[in-house]
Amino acid sequence: MESGTFYVCRNINNRSGPRTQSRCKVEENARKQRGSRCLVLITVGLGLICVLLLVFIIMLHITITAERDLIKSYKNTVEEFKQTINSLQDNYTDLTQKNLVLETKYKDLTTEKNQFQSNFSSLNQKKLELESRVTSLSDELQKEESKQRNLCGSVCFFISTELMSWSDSRQYCRDRGADLVIINTEEKQRFISSLVSERVWIGLSDREQEGNMKWVDNSTLKQGFWLKGEPNNTDNEDCIELNYNREKLGWSPLNSWNDDQCSAKKKGICEK
Repeated sequence: MESGTFYVCRNINNRSGPRTQSRCKVEENARKQRGSRCLVLITVGLGLICVLLLVFIIMLHITITAERDLIKSYKNTVEEFKQTINSLQDNYTDLTQKNLVLETKYKDLTTEKNQFQSNFSSLNQKKLELESRVTSLSDELQKEESKQRNLCGSVCFFISTELMSWSDSRQYCRDRGADLVIINTEEKQRFISSLVSERVWIGLSDREQEGNMKWVDNSTLKQGFWLKGEPNNTDNEDCIELNYNREKLGWSPLNSWNDDQCSAKKKGICEK
């Protein structure tokens, strides 16, 4: 077929000439070739369509699988988030409770601190008062000691600052280079009586032998200045005191000695 011309070839009793039959064969072969090409193109096209369809199916499967995995991963992530949130909520509840406990402890400690501060202020005030009193007493003591230690003429007399037994009072005097006073004259008795305003030990006792009064220098008593009825040795009274008691019956500067238990606590008058 060329230029829109159709040739119809018929084999009718071989009426056509040889040229016409040859032309018809050529035309028929051409038609067969075109048919084969179309079939090939259709086959190729269908193959390509199948390939594309297979690729699409594979891609769709991959996409669906990926989305499924993504959804699964998302669900796992959501579940993890839920667990994390629950854990955080539990931790928050626990921390809230601990915070309440700590706040309660803080309030208690604050109350105790305020109480301690109040007690400290009170104690500090008492401390200041005691320090002031100690200072005052120390000043008075120094004045008294100064007064007592300055009672010196040809000899020096001083009175101990603490209440002690007769033996401890004597040791107090000896530690200071003195001894308990020895009174062997009326003039000295009057002088010593004028120095004291309380009951004090003197250096006389009969501890070694009852009734045998001796001074601390081991000399024997020659003249005594006893209260009326003394010494009476009631309850083993072996040490002698100068009893300053103006209200006592029969008391006078020349009648002021009394025997007492040596363990009794009182000050001692020392002579140096």
